[in-house]
Amino acid sequence: MSTPALEIKQVSKVFIKKERAKRFLNKKKEKVVALSGISMSVSRREIFGVLGPNGSGKSTLIRLLSTLLLPDSGTIHIFGHDVEKEEFAVKRLINRVSVDAAFFKKFSPLENLAYAARLYGMPIRQAREKMRKIMLRLGLKEETFTSPMENMSRGMQQKVAVARGFLTSPTLLLLDEPTTGLDPYSKRDVQAFVREIREAHRATILLTTHDMEEADRLCDRIAIIDEGKIIALDTPQGLKRSVSRRNGQDATLEDVFIELTGKKMEEKEQDK
Repeated sequence: MSTPALEIKQVSKVFIKKERAKRFLNKKKEKVVALSGISMSVSRREIFGVLGPNGSGKSTLIRLLSTLLLPDSGTIHIFGHDVEKEEFAVKRLINRVSVDAAFFKKFSPLENLAYAARLYGMPIRQAREKMRKIMLRLGLKEETFTSPMENMSRGMQQKVAVARGFLTSPTLLLLDEPTTGLDPYSKRDVQAFVREIREAHRATILLTTHDMEEADRLCDRIAIIDEGKIIALDTPQGLKRSVSRRNGQDATLEDVFIELTGKKMEEKEQDK
């Protein structure tokens, strides 16, 4: 049996939030449980979705997988490498696309991507050809390649973020709400490219999203997380079968989400 792409065992993460009491002016420490003993395994070449309301712990999970945070307890292995003990080996295997991606705003898309290529040790000639192909595939016009990022729309900047994530052909690609801010046509471009990356490079994809249709369309399996715990894990079809039909119609992923969490995606405070 091959080693899973991702294996998470009993992982917990707690943050300490400091508050100053109004009356006594003494500092109180409040514990915020972001993740509570979660376990899951993702197979190689799987597109695995993580759904949850804001505040559920999705972003904390992505940061742990990206080695930006360390778990308080439990273990995370990426292709057999421990994220704590083998951080550099893990970093060579992953890349992340985030909704809050940062850029050098005075630089052009080509300059930003070239900088990323150098960080990963890619030959610059090879990288230039690849970055052009990726940006064209994502619907960016060639005349924008050399314009400053600060002159681009939020949606266009997000496409550059997606291009940067795909540039290094990562073995595990972490997509943290990658299509937020994109119009429906651009969303379809990104979704189609995600499938192509999986097939062409045998990549494993972990996707967080608020878009239920996107999750249904892309994901082989989905975990629903709420208040730091996984409350359901199955294929999209299996999750929908677990919920009764509505008004004679088959249940949607949104129906599943609302029934299992008792709330809509936007009803909680900002994600942890």
